[in-house]
Amino acid sequence: MSSLQLDAPGRGFSFQRDEPLDMRMDQSSGDRAADLLARATERELADAIFQYGEERYSRRIARALVAARQDAPVSTTGRLASIVRRAIPRRGFMRIDPATRTFQALRIWLNRELEGLDHFVAAIANRLRIGARLAVITFHSLEDRIIKHTFRDLARDVPKTQPVAVRILTKKPITPGNDELERNPRARSAKLRVAEKVA
Repeated sequence: MSSLQLDAPGRGFSFQRDEPLDMRMDQSSGDRAADLLARATERELADAIFQYGEERYSRRIARALVAARQDAPVSTTGRLASIVRRAIPRRGFMRIDPATRTFQALRIWLNRELEGLDHFVAAIANRLRIGARLAVITFHSLEDRIIKHTFRDLARDVPKTQPVAVRILTKKPITPGNDELERNPRARSAKLRVAEKVA
């Protein structure tokens, strides 16, 4: 997912504008996020919002979405954001908009963004020449966790992954400094991990 996709009107990735709730990476096929919200059970919604958004109020949000869709379909970004904001208890200053995690969760769930990420990284590492480096930037903790564990598996040459050996060059992920954040606020959640092919 790129900033261009997030900013593109009519995609439904952002709640900055009120527009149709699409969220598909490929708009030529598959269900829209609105379709997913219309048919998913409360349990499915709560589990997805918790798993992919790491939202502690996932059950409240799912309950509110199911109640709201009985009145009218949840088919726009504005309506979805408003339902989520009302479902989450407000306690003073909030660093991010309360709807952010739910939007992230629905986008990941709809597009199956995390499926096969570990196998993809292992396949890339397997194609590297000895001494070549693989650098991966992630933008949320779920992706970062997958990359961290995949790099560890590859470093240990665990049989469940392809038989490659790498050396991890970043014990902890590299994160942006203040200068970079001033120039590019969207980098605030970026984490860089690097591994080098050694065998």
